[in-house]
Amino acid sequence: MAERSRTGSAATDSAPGTHATDPPAAASLSAQARESILRRIVDRRYAQGARLVEREIAEELSMSRVPVREALRALVTEGLLELLPHSGVRVRRLGRADVEHLYEVWEPLAVQASRLAARTVAAGDTEGVAALAAALRQAESAAAADEGTREVAAHTAFHEGVVAMSRNPLLARTMEQLSWQLRLLFGMREEPAHMRAQHAEMHRHISNGDAEAAAASTLLHVRDSRTVALRSLFGSDVGSDVGSDVGSDVGSD
Repeated sequence: MAERSRTGSAATDSAPGTHATDPPAAASLSAQARESILRRIVDRRYAQGARLVEREIAEELSMSRVPVREALRALVTEGLLELLPHSGVRVRRLGRADVEHLYEVWEPLAVQASRLAARTVAAGDTEGVAALAAALRQAESAAAADEGTREVAAHTAFHEGVVAMSRNPLLARTMEQLSWQLRLLFGMREEPAHMRAQHAEMHRHISNGDAEAAAASTLLHVRDSRTVALRSLFGSDVGSDVGSDVGSDVGSD
């Protein structure tokens, strides 16, 4: 409750009780609201196309409307929500073009992340390898228990772990902009068992410090993921080149 009152007082600089720490507190509440809304979108409590009402979300999250409003605006900018013609926002529906565009951007980033992660291992930095293995075990456990949400979280953790191991902060910041869209997509598509095996292959090459093998296995995985997503969501994968000339597409830098 203290944080909520600070948010309200921050709206006017001269308001009694306003302190220099108020803006960070407000920003923190906005970030919390954004995270909560994102999780509800990803686990489909807020379905695609659903209209989101600021007042209702504020009540659900036990927050004032100000941080919720800021969070909704941020999510419109990030492309997960869209403005309605007259007022309000709704959860954006992912069309085929949206999925294609996402994979076009994710593919080279994921490939380079795996390459750099393997190079860090080859240079003696093995921090993160155990976390990748733990994510693989979590995914297998979730799949065996038919817990789709937990499996998606484990797959996401695996890919985020690879990015963290790249030790490239610019790559990490760029991937952060895609992460929630990828989580949403992962939660909507099927997750065949062979894709878990592909993660294990990526982990093996990264752990061995084999940069180009890691890159090649990641390219195959991302392209396969694209095929699965398009088939799951739209019934076709026209234009897919999964498995074709994979080796020749992965260049050294």
